[in-house]
Amino acid sequence: MTFQLFDCAQNSPEWFAARCGLPTASNFSAILAKGEGKTRKSYLNKLAAEIITGEPGESFTTQAMERGREMEAEARDLYEFLTDETMYEVGFIKSGDKGASPDRLVGPNGGLEIKTQRGDLLVETLLANKFPSEHKAQVQGNLWVCEREWWDLVVYWPRMPMFRIRAYRDEAYIANLAAEVARFNADLHETVSLIRRYGKAEAIAA
Repeated sequence: MTFQLFDCAQNSPEWFAARCGLPTASNFSAILAKGEGKTRKSYLNKLAAEIITGEPGESFTTQAMERGREMEAEARDLYEFLTDETMYEVGFIKSGDKGASPDRLVGPNGGLEIKTQRGDLLVETLLANKFPSEHKAQVQGNLWVCEREWWDLVVYWPRMPMFRIRAYRDEAYIANLAAEVARFNADLHETVSLIRRYGKAEAIAA
């Protein structure tokens, strides 16, 4: 086991500090965005600023986000009841120059990712009955960072059937993800170096 586990509450000051300046699984889709587009660049610039300042970027919480967190707790309880699995709460897992914040680790080999989805949209997810492509980067990223064999994705909305699907490691996908994260980190470090040199040049000129 090569990762470092931070035993802190998610969204706590300690959690923000642990992930400061690191690409994380929840944002791997931005890293995989096609080309060198705005999404990837925006995420890179955010992490560069965190590294330079040593402070996490600003975050905000909306009423909808708070409601989502409440529903995630409901979904965890329902998942545990339906599966009878042993779940472990973790704050943040760091593996080299990347990290992840699993909703739960499950048993010795699994993990859990919970999403909430408005009822009408969940109907579409249930009828499609396949792994939603928009969550693949995060789930495969969690499998990679946390060194797990499988990961359950749950999509939940109150009074609706819970969508649950299991993903296993896709080694080819993970290999490509690893290469893209390495390239992203190289670009990130180059950007940080350029900004730091810019600051020194400005100081000398003054």
